[in-house]
Amino acid sequence: MRIGLLTDGGYPYATGESRLWCDRLVRGLPRHQFDLFALSRSADQERQGWVRLPDRIGRVRTAPLWAYPEDARHTGRPRGLPGRLATGLGRSYGRRDRRRFTAHVTALVSGVCAGTETGPGSFGADAGAAAGRFTGGLYGLAELARERGGLYDALRSEATVRIVETACRAPGTGRTVHGATVPDYLAFVAGLERALRPLSLDWYDGDGLGAVDLCHAASGGAAALPGLLAKRFFGVPLLVTEHGVPLRSHYLAAPEAPLGAPVRALLANFHGLLASEIYRQAALITPGNTHVRRWQERFGADRAKLRTVYPGMEAERFGSVGEGEDGGGPGTLVWIGRIEPAKDLTALLHAFAEVHRAEPDARLRIFGAPDQGRDGDSYLAHCRALAAQLFPDEATDAHAVGDNPVTFEEIGGPEVPDLAEAYASGGIVVLSSVVEGFPISLVEAMFCGRATVSTDVGAVVEVVGGTGLVVPPRNPRALADACVALLRDPERRARLGAAARARALELFTVEQNLAAYRGIYQDLVGHAPTRRATPAEPLDPDGPPRPFATPPEAHVLGAPPPGPVAAGVSADAFSRAHVRASRVPSWAVGAEGVCAGAHGAGDGDA
Repeated sequence: MRIGLLTDGGYPYATGESRLWCDRLVRGLPRHQFDLFALSRSADQERQGWVRLPDRIGRVRTAPLWAYPEDARHTGRPRGLPGRLATGLGRSYGRRDRRRFTAHVTALVSGVCAGTETGPGSFGADAGAAAGRFTGGLYGLAELARERGGLYDALRSEATVRIVETACRAPGTGRTVHGATVPDYLAFVAGLERALRPLSLDWYDGDGLGAVDLCHAASGGAAALPGLLAKRFFGVPLLVTEHGVPLRSHYLAAPEAPLGAPVRALLANFHGLLASEIYRQAALITPGNTHVRRWQERFGADRAKLRTVYPGMEAERFGSVGEGEDGGGPGTLVWIGRIEPAKDLTALLHAFAEVHRAEPDARLRIFGAPDQGRDGDSYLAHCRALAAQLFPDEATDAHAVGDNPVTFEEIGGPEVPDLAEAYASGGIVVLSSVVEGFPISLVEAMFCGRATVSTDVGAVVEVVGGTGLVVPPRNPRALADACVALLRDPERRARLGAAARARALELFTVEQNLAAYRGIYQDLVGHAPTRRATPAEPLDPDGPPRPFATPPEAHVLGAPPPGPVAAGVSADAFSRAHVRASRVPSWAVGAEGVCAGAHGAGDGDA
């Protein structure tokens, strides 16, 4: 089948989240064709280019969300700016279209402002009315952009600012929003235009998202918005995968953002309403863990649509690390990750001071590089200074390992050439974070058969599942007690490590992830009757479904297209094409259980 893979700031770019997962998905499902629709997030990401794409990527369409459209014209990437977004610049609507635009923006913004009183994710009559106005305005703007061109100039206009001002001052808005000033209006309008920029893309036609069988959004928010419109315009089913929580990221970043409180409240409610509509329209939602699932349920996701699918990781790269092999000695604790405040290395250092007093031979090896943000280098310097203060009589050189109880090291040197060697260098792996989504380093330690001590954040308890010790975050004493307990009990340490490895191999491998999505693709397309629009027969959203509007042989790789296009193809050539294709894919079986093709159901991979 043909999958429209939607990404935001990740695949196919060489940097960004979820790119490894997307690449494994595309390469691991060879019987599907993927069309890639990617949003980029920065000029630096554009400059670093793409990863090498496999042959089964059919088409790639990209669009930048990191710059104003007139700036994006000069990035030098021919596919960086879609045509319709460019043609929308400078467009002035006629009187009728201006009235449509005003009505839709008024509905959307009034829904956002009204929702700030009840809060994102709230339910009830008032919240339902606000959500209804929001979605009506959203789809109205999408239809206007599709018919008349991009919304950039109109959304940045003075008229939009006045609409926002009126909505903020209307009765029923929250006190924070009611006190907004002109700079707040301007900032929110800028944020609103950027968030709605996917509406103005040229992806919504018969050669774009209208040509795919299924839209798979690799995250919520901006990535899922094109899939939402593909469902609206063409009836294409939408699958949403979230390994993290974009809404949570908005809330965590909000206090530090250079925006006023009214703007933060408005944008948070906008993203909450958008997430609720995405969850409502999605055919299926696959959270990466229960922590993400709880957030999705909080914002209205139907439990019947939720199916937890853990992100797959490569276990083979850690196969050389055997169970119970303590390369750096059983008394060595290992921490691996990106050095930043959220990892709370200060608590780990204080905890290790207690461990070192109880077990003088214990050592702590910290492997990682500072986060590329502005706080990374300063936080690393702070941690080094704290280590020197806690252990004043012993050196903390970054490279020497000898008698130093604490070392800061980077992976890739002669002593620790790769990640597997880092995990093999100790007997216990420690995670000390105060904020964590899906703990990748914890799963890697489990693949290596290592006993773990972790803080109870994010999906840690779900991942560990009783194969490691979990303590409250920001509690150095509890962290130290757990480490000492394992250091003094080698049999328990070995037992937990073996159990952890077995659990990781059962739940967190690439193979289980691919098997899950192979079945999900088949189920979604098999249970979604085609409502595809054609020039001769426009889409009727309220009309009856047409289950076999697209013949199944149209999706068989190597076969000629059905119908008039194939009329000149000889019977022998057509037969040979079907022999090469082997069988009709299983998703061609309709609800009646009768195969639409001549060869029977497939094996579930197509």
